[in-house]
Amino acid sequence: MIHNKLFFTILLGCFLSIVMLTESKAQWSSQTSGTTNDLRAVSFTDANNGTAVGQSGTILRTTDGGTNWTPQTSGTTDDIREAFFTDANTGTVVGQNGTILRTTDGGTNWVPQTSGSTDWLQGVFFTDANTGTVSGNAGTILRTTDGGTAWAPQTSGTSDNLEGVFFTDANTGFIVGQSGTILKTTDGGTNWAPQTSGITSTLFSVSFADANTGWAVGQDGIILKTIDGGTAWGPQTSGTPQWLLCVSFTDTNYGEAVGTGGANFRTTDGGTSWVSQTSSTEVLYGASFTDANTGTVVGENGTILRMSSATGIEDNTINIPANFVLMQNYPNPFNPSTTIQYAISSEQFVTLKIFNSIGQLIKTLVDENMNEGYHQVTWDATDNSGNKLSSGVYFYRLTTGTFNRVNKMLLIK
Repeated sequence: MIHNKLFFTILLGCFLSIVMLTESKAQWSSQTSGTTNDLRAVSFTDANNGTAVGQSGTILRTTDGGTNWTPQTSGTTDDIREAFFTDANTGTVVGQNGTILRTTDGGTNWVPQTSGSTDWLQGVFFTDANTGTVSGNAGTILRTTDGGTAWAPQTSGTSDNLEGVFFTDANTGFIVGQSGTILKTTDGGTNWAPQTSGITSTLFSVSFADANTGWAVGQDGIILKTIDGGTAWGPQTSGTPQWLLCVSFTDTNYGEAVGTGGANFRTTDGGTSWVSQTSSTEVLYGASFTDANTGTVVGENGTILRMSSATGIEDNTINIPANFVLMQNYPNPFNPSTTIQYAISSEQFVTLKIFNSIGQLIKTLVDENMNEGYHQVTWDATDNSGNKLSSGVYFYRLTTGTFNRVNKMLLIK
């Protein structure tokens, strides 16, 4: 989920993935949507029954796993941003101008509901047929306990745009959004408490595999993971600067993250490694997986992709970048530490050094021969003698035999 005003495409040299399967090799196939409208979200309740929504009130329905997609009458021309179904028949979609629509017959009829808001509504999640939460722009949070007959506003404590929402049970939920916002409730939204994400970039989507284990994704390839119910969030390496707009996990190991520039990354180890999937060059906005091997992704210009897996093949995955890349550190601004990611396309002697604003060498982080691949290092804002540094602008420079790049970062105390 991403608002048009926030959206832009970031271009990066393509990455070459050499794949020798480990458990299963994901295979992606295109499906015929019958529309050129952007599809912003998709919700499946089982392998066959799913709904995709998007631009200008578009709603599509499949009952055969996407072999056929049938348009439905939404009764609106407003953009629809998110969909959530609790069973094959019962679902809610939300979008532009406070739009909320409800169906109890698989989408044969969509009935408008009164949200009491005119803001963009970006996320929706139900824990049962009656109990649901909606998130939206300008800190909007709405709650229903009667299937949407009445929607009551809740106090978010922020005016930032709120994007994705996910509940692990009827009382415990998470919302992510602008400025690195992560909110948590343990009482069904009566109280929402901010959590520390360590970033200031927008987070677009959040997904939990159980009460403790969750992921959030956002701008510039950011992936955060928690293993303690959100008390602490730590960065993972996506290997891309593209914006990640949706994340979907089916258990603590298997997950998918999609985004701009056709970004489509899969993990089978809880995010320790994320492997790029060859699937599309279009912006991919939404993903829904019903098990580790069955999922659907939707995106720009009516794109619908379906994943299946071939099993019984020995596999190991090596992800080799085609270019040298120095990525923007995150978080940025930062305090007390920040992570720097870089990609090396061939074995080289590599240095990564920190300089102050007048060009003096502050710290050497890397000074060694390195193999090709994706790498990262954390800097704790100390110099080579271990002294803590003061607030200010610093520069980090990656140098190899054939590559030299400098990026800027800001330490705030």
